[in-house]
Amino acid sequence: MMNFGLSELRLVAPREEFPSKRAYDLAAHASSILDNAKVFATTREAVADMERIYASTARSREMVKPIYVPSEAANRIAKGNLRTAILFGPERTGLTNEDVTIADSIISIPTAELASLNIAQSVVVIAYELFRNTCNLQLATCNLNNKSEFATKEELQGFFDHLERRLDGVDFWKVAEKKPKMWMNLQNIFTRANLTEQEVRTLHGVIAAFK
Repeated sequence: MMNFGLSELRLVAPREEFPSKRAYDLAAHASSILDNAKVFATTREAVADMERIYASTARSREMVKPIYVPSEAANRIAKGNLRTAILFGPERTGLTNEDVTIADSIISIPTAELASLNIAQSVVVIAYELFRNTCNLQLATCNLNNKSEFATKEELQGFFDHLERRLDGVDFWKVAEKKPKMWMNLQNIFTRANLTEQEVRTLHGVIAAFK
């Protein structure tokens, strides 16, 4: 991360105690990133203030989401002017479907045959492309943190909670076993829409208007 100008590390339910001596030993001269790292219990909490989320995964998913190679994703991030997070899953299992559901897009690193990369390899490939697309390499100036009017993930999650309560109240799902897949698909529809703060407020009003 420090090699390529990234400083904000967020950890979700780390497997081992954090902070730890081993983590600092491995970090070498990048201990400042660990000093400022934040720990969250869930992925949703970790990305609540973000406006765009990319999930790094090589596995195929039963979801319709844009898929970009690292250079394409980095270019979109650089031009998007949004607070953006990139999700990386645990070394052994990768991201869950629930993690990918809250992402707007997927980053997939092309490989020749074996698709599996360890997390360090994945991070360095994507971080390099981000650096290359967001920095003036001669002046080493970067613009990696920006703001916009788009809804944050916390605002979007508030809308999802509101919508789910109303759908539960009218027995929308009919068959309980079908709800998880149907609800995942509904969330993906709204996630792909790139909603603004105003649009989310409008949708809240639409739901509230139904009796």
